[in-house]
Amino acid sequence: MLMLFFPRIAAPIINFCYKRSRALFNALSPTKYTTVTSSSEDKSIVANIRDADGFIELCEIWNDGTWRVEEHVVQTSDGYLLGLHRLVKIDPEEQNIRRRASRWDTRSSVSGNGDRKVVYLHHGLLMNSEVWVCQLEKDKSLPFVLAEKGFDVWLGNNRGNKYSKKSIHHASSSNKFWDFSIDDFAFYDIPDSINYILETTKQKTLSYIGFSQGTAQAFASLSIHPKLNEKVDVFIALAPAMNPAGLYASMADALMKASPNLMYLFFGRKSILGSTTFWQSILYPPIFVRVIDACLGGLFNWRGANISLNQKIAAYAHLYSYTSVKSVVHWFQIMRNRCFQMYDDEMQTGFLSFTGRSFYKVARFPTKNITTPIVLVYGGSDSLVDINIMLKELPDHTTATEIPHFEHLDFLWGENVDELVFPHVLNALEKYSAPDLLPSSFSSGSRIAFGQLDLDADLLPESAVRRVSDQQTKEAEDSLEAAVLARLAQNAATAQQGSNESSTLRHRPNGYNRFRSPSPTNAPFAPNAQDGVKEHPVERLRDDDLLDSRSASDTVVSEE
Repeated sequence: MLMLFFPRIAAPIINFCYKRSRALFNALSPTKYTTVTSSSEDKSIVANIRDADGFIELCEIWNDGTWRVEEHVVQTSDGYLLGLHRLVKIDPEEQNIRRRASRWDTRSSVSGNGDRKVVYLHHGLLMNSEVWVCQLEKDKSLPFVLAEKGFDVWLGNNRGNKYSKKSIHHASSSNKFWDFSIDDFAFYDIPDSINYILETTKQKTLSYIGFSQGTAQAFASLSIHPKLNEKVDVFIALAPAMNPAGLYASMADALMKASPNLMYLFFGRKSILGSTTFWQSILYPPIFVRVIDACLGGLFNWRGANISLNQKIAAYAHLYSYTSVKSVVHWFQIMRNRCFQMYDDEMQTGFLSFTGRSFYKVARFPTKNITTPIVLVYGGSDSLVDINIMLKELPDHTTATEIPHFEHLDFLWGENVDELVFPHVLNALEKYSAPDLLPSSFSSGSRIAFGQLDLDADLLPESAVRRVSDQQTKEAEDSLEAAVLARLAQNAATAQQGSNESSTLRHRPNGYNRFRSPSPTNAPFAPNAQDGVKEHPVERLRDDDLLDSRSASDTVVSEE
């Protein structure tokens, strides 16, 4: 506010405060905080990332000309304008054309994507798309890794944040503009962004990768938009958030759960923590890091041991972005009621009947209705994730993998994120993506059979859910494959009983040649050369009697 009305006065005051905070830090801080880097090159990278003004500037730090960065704007159904960012690798031929015609506008290529697989990443609470691209090493930034592998990478932004602070109906200074909760993210922001991306790229499906609240928004949106499940081939949830137990600080937790609407009393009805950017400008970066660490430790018991000090100095400058107080109140309502519910507009003390029951119940998000494959990757030291409760609320085809020592923010900036998290992401993209859209860097021979199918929720038993750790991955995959084969055998037997006519295998969905027969011969499937790839192999198995029927004890699918 000071900088807005008195810019000439504000700049000297901010510089004075910044210098005094730096002197105070150098005088009082322990050695581990004063020793930042030993390399001038490292210092330059930290400073460049910390001082970068926005997403495009962050990307240009690492861009060697092999990918392009685009900005897009999508208008939601209720009139908010959301910023989208896109990273796509430039083909050598396209790169040569651009060199010969440098006067061309890069926006001329936004239609279509050359049949690249589309991946959509979405940030967490109080964040924007910058959090994905402010790592100190390019190979530890998931969007860059995906772009280098040939994916068409899109990054979304919630209404109200740095890149989406615009509406055609309300000014951002009005209370009406900030009158939104997780419901609005689910009803409008996520589906409208996905539809825009698919229309722009001319693709039918994309893969969704969410972090923290970005996963909650997808859980909610997929549960209330059945057709959206047909457009998302896999949902990868990093540090998933659905129904957190509460805050680590017991007093604050009890107060907020007793009356979530107290947040309105403390912060008003517009954006929350709007003064963060001011404090960030006047505090020496290591002091700002310690303030953030203290807040995260007190509220959530996160220690940040897996994130280096240099990384914190660079990334914390991009950690905060605007959101509504109402969306935070919504989270405290979820914590209070221990269920993933829609926003409660009438929540006061609550009226009870003489039996002690409430006269109404707030609608829950029907997350068990999600048919999109769900892959959870969570931290064993993340206080916001109760994996057992979460799995009870999700469909049976959900898989979960624990990174034992990881906390919440480690999935963005952890030192070993490229070794411990990225392989799970790439594996899920390979399993559930259409083979003709995968980049050539992926080996089709490594794909397991069930990764080719659009699996229904009732196809996979609860025992197939991977719940705890990487050691159980193979067991879960074997269980999933066994479940698929058992279901195929059951369908074949049912088809044989219903008709005495022998059915021939008219269509071979792509990827079936990688199934292994349960018989001792272990003969693979042979693709039908006359027929093309079918979009929904499971449904074709059920509707068109694709299997040769044999006894349940000796089911082998082969060409007649």
